[in-house]
Amino acid sequence: MDEKELVSIIMPTYKCGRFICKSIESVLAQTYQNWELIIVDDCSGDGTVDLVLDYKKQDSRINIFQNASNSGAAVSRNTALRNAKGRWIAFLDSDDLWEPAKLERQIKFMEDNGYAFSYHDYIEIDEQNKELGVHVSGKPHVNKFDMFACCWPGCLSVMYDAEKIGLVQINDIKKNNDTAMWLKIIKKADCYLLPVVLGKYRRRANSITPKPIWQRIWAHYPLFHVAEEMNPLRATFWVIMNVFGNAYKKMKFVRKYEL
Repeated sequence: MDEKELVSIIMPTYKCGRFICKSIESVLAQTYQNWELIIVDDCSGDGTVDLVLDYKKQDSRINIFQNASNSGAAVSRNTALRNAKGRWIAFLDSDDLWEPAKLERQIKFMEDNGYAFSYHDYIEIDEQNKELGVHVSGKPHVNKFDMFACCWPGCLSVMYDAEKIGLVQINDIKKNNDTAMWLKIIKKADCYLLPVVLGKYRRRANSITPKPIWQRIWAHYPLFHVAEEMNPLRATFWVIMNVFGNAYKKMKFVRKYEL
């Protein structure tokens, strides 16, 4: 296959030894095989690195980098993206899973339509890999205003064309750093939905996402003030817009189904 068709898969990890093997195996199971997996470990200290090295011995497409100190997912993703060689950039957190046809179907969707930025549906699972009966979709066409008003893609669902978008790097924020990347990309290309379930997002009890609603709302402030370098007034405006945008998404595009 031509180098332009290589997929670079970005996987930051921190203390995910319980889950990372299944995430890696979901990459190994892909029907589209021209990929590289770039894992950046953020000083896990739980055996994650040893697990990854075992896979690397078996498959040279797997690469691992280690942060010198615990730095957060934004720094890890930046490092992975600087080392990516592929035309297509995809993201998979180290506790989430892909369906086997994910890469093949998403690349075809983008090539057939000339898209540079896309996402797809996914379902939610728990820490024991059981489905939670939640199906997450989104708007068919997401423009710049849409993306600033609401984070439409789940991280595991995003793919973009690096030839058209270029290198993406973000300022260091501890939460919503995946959204910070989508805000950079959306300035260069609109985002389009492939309405097919191609991934499984894991809900974890100790997720980094703060639980109280007011904390979840104000966790967006650094996204706009620090990552987008907006003044406090503009940043606050977009935080408020996200309250309405995320409520709309949850009401219209998050569906519960019977197990």
